[in-house]
Amino acid sequence: MTVIIKAPTIRCQTEDMSALATAWDRPEVVGGFARSAPNPQLIEYAHRHRCPWSSTRVLDIGCGAGRNAVPLAADGFDVIGIDLSRPMLAAASRRDAAGRLSILEGAMDELPIRSRSIDLIVAHGIWNLAGSDREFRAGITEAARVAAPNAALFVFTFSRNTLRPDAAPVANQRLAFDQFSGTPQIFLTRRQLIDEMAGAGFFPDPDFTMRELNLPPDGRPRAGGAPVIFEAAFRFGGA
Repeated sequence: MTVIIKAPTIRCQTEDMSALATAWDRPEVVGGFARSAPNPQLIEYAHRHRCPWSSTRVLDIGCGAGRNAVPLAADGFDVIGIDLSRPMLAAASRRDAAGRLSILEGAMDELPIRSRSIDLIVAHGIWNLAGSDREFRAGITEAARVAAPNAALFVFTFSRNTLRPDAAPVANQRLAFDQFSGTPQIFLTRRQLIDEMAGAGFFPDPDFTMRELNLPPDGRPRAGGAPVIFEAAFRFGGA
């Protein structure tokens, strides 16, 4: 049975963060995410890395309404879902039929999780919501802290190719841009993604080919619509 637990400390939110949180709490947004199908690449990757001799502990950071967390729990994984939106967490809790999903209210950069305890980390559409380079890097550092030795990590995050080549980052930032949604979000090149992950001890999984989704053909600039997304997997090799 799922339980919603509030994290011990919740940071003060900026005005931009509060507006974004309110948007995620809207019933139509929550309902849309609750109806969304899981990412098949993630589900397949999780099954390839299931531990054969013990339970596999999965952490879904920014789990939302359980798009991926609920199916993983139904498949027998021990899943912890973390999010800041209580309506999203409540929707995930209602959908958990397997009883293997634990729900925590918390932020990407302050995970209420024991160190070195997670076998598979899912960062599906969450790190791109960081409002600054610092928050993004703190999120990766927290993922590294909770990762068990050789843990796997699946990431789904915005590509810099979403934006025009001449787009400038937010003042005093290198990775945060506000041209896509009007609020600062993280957009990475392939090299930046690999380097930022390596800085926290994560290295590309040789058994998974990084993909860049929604990329316009022939290198033409993106003209509206869905963002360009990196889908990648890493293994933890840090101490």
